[in-house]
Amino acid sequence: MSRFALGRYSRYLSRLKPLPHLNKPSPFSSSAASSQDGAACQTGPPPIRVGLTESAGRAVFATRRISSGDLIHTAKPVLTCPSLLSLDSVCYLCLKKLMGSAKFRDRGVSYCSQECQDNAKGFYDVETRGDWSSFVDYCRTHNFKYPLMVKRLSCMVISGALSADCLDILQPATLSSAMISKIEDGYGLLWNAFRKANFTEDDVAFLTKQWYTGILARIRINAFRIDLVGGSCGEDLLSLAAASVEGEGAVGHAVYMLPSFYNHDCDPNAHIFWLQNADARLMTLRDVEEGEELRICYIDASMGYEARQTLLSQGFGFCCNCLRCQSRD
Repeated sequence: MSRFALGRYSRYLSRLKPLPHLNKPSPFSSSAASSQDGAACQTGPPPIRVGLTESAGRAVFATRRISSGDLIHTAKPVLTCPSLLSLDSVCYLCLKKLMGSAKFRDRGVSYCSQECQDNAKGFYDVETRGDWSSFVDYCRTHNFKYPLMVKRLSCMVISGALSADCLDILQPATLSSAMISKIEDGYGLLWNAFRKANFTEDDVAFLTKQWYTGILARIRINAFRIDLVGGSCGEDLLSLAAASVEGEGAVGHAVYMLPSFYNHDCDPNAHIFWLQNADARLMTLRDVEEGEELRICYIDASMGYEARQTLLSQGFGFCCNCLRCQSRD
């Protein structure tokens, strides 16, 4: 697959920040690549900064020249959630695929390691107190995935793993009246499940209809679909990024902080991909100059102009005016 072709794929295929209980640093940490990432990159802060643009709000810019195929930085998720179809095949915390009998079982779910099991204990202790059957049936019937992430976030807030406002910095989606009506149904089911589990009013004081709607709007526009490509240290990053496009490795969804600040372009200069778990890697698809904005593609950029514009407008609330769209390619 050519670099241009690779650039035409996206967050649509991987739809679209550290779990604070995974690796204890700041919950929104990102880091530069190290030799373990398979690229000869310097350690230390990543070569980027977040700034403001006149037309697209926050954006990510290069602070030095970055060569094509370089790993820009990695990022750990703030929030993860396996898909309903992959519950028995991936780690309940980091979404790593489970191989054979190498599993750590705990009350009906599996983890890839004792560390993940220990780090999930707080929110999973909260989760196992409730009966989620009605809420899960609601999600399954409507093919909803993001309310499941709100449920996990709610359990994390109650357990103290995250604060209720941890995603407030992220841009929310615009919700239609029909969607808000469906969201309210989900809110009622979630609220009832917590109350039936005998959580106190103080425990769930944050869980208002306004909070639920706002969090869901932010998750909807910022969550990435996690497509794992496997891989090992030393493999070519461009090949791994191509594999993340071509593979069928969707295991769940995750929300990140810094990767959510990357704006969209239908001919991007950067790409996001995953190897063995939900830790994200962002790499360049071509040479990037100092001061240049780094952009990823939110959708399947192999589509035609009209289809791209429709999907971006309906799914993300904007009309793309990138150079490719200006030429109506």
